[in-house]
Amino acid sequence: MSRRADGAGSARGKGVSLGETIYQTLRDDIIHGALRPGARLHLSDRAKAEGVSLSIVREAAARLASEGLLDAVPQRGFSVPELSVEDLVDLSWTRVYIETLVVREAVVHGDIAWESELVAVHHRLNATPMFDGHGGHNPEWMKLHGGFHEALAAGCPHRRIRHLRRQLFDASEIYRSWSGPGEQMSSITAQEHTSILEAALARDADAAVARATQHIEGMTRHLEDTAKRLEERGAFVTD
Repeated sequence: MSRRADGAGSARGKGVSLGETIYQTLRDDIIHGALRPGARLHLSDRAKAEGVSLSIVREAAARLASEGLLDAVPQRGFSVPELSVEDLVDLSWTRVYIETLVVREAVVHGDIAWESELVAVHHRLNATPMFDGHGGHNPEWMKLHGGFHEALAAGCPHRRIRHLRRQLFDASEIYRSWSGPGEQMSSITAQEHTSILEAALARDADAAVARATQHIEGMTRHLEDTAKRLEERGAFVTD
């Protein structure tokens, strides 16, 4: 699935902004499941569909590959990473260590502006349905979910580890996109977000870390439980 970038035809010559638009479009398509895991990204077809030059799409793809959201294979170009239970478990293990370190630093160092933004994003997230009613995740919820965890991490003063946290989070959201609907999971996830928020605002770093760990591990268990269904849909590749 591809979309012509808004204003692409009139934006020629604005290389930076247009390149960012294409990057964000591709990134959203990967994370939200519009591009199938393992699928090859045909750069020329994508450039034509978006109404932009091949070089802009290639630059966006290279940037996504550097972030782990595309695989770059010599002589074969770019493809969407394949999914596997083994990779999910390894990803989640790494996320627990990195994300909880970021959460602890954010709770310790975050200021009043950080608190205010975190509360505001959580409010918007809580008011947005997790699923779209058609068997998939609501793209707006997905964006707000990323925004909540980004806002939580923003209190951490260490830029490099925040960047690494976001890469790991984005990779995990691909798995979420392919997990399908689950109303019980929706309720549990909302409760976990509120619990993390409350611990952060109380400046209880230990509680915030424990709840963030529970949040990540809970999603992993949910996805492992649905791995068979995902495999049948072709979303997982078993070793």
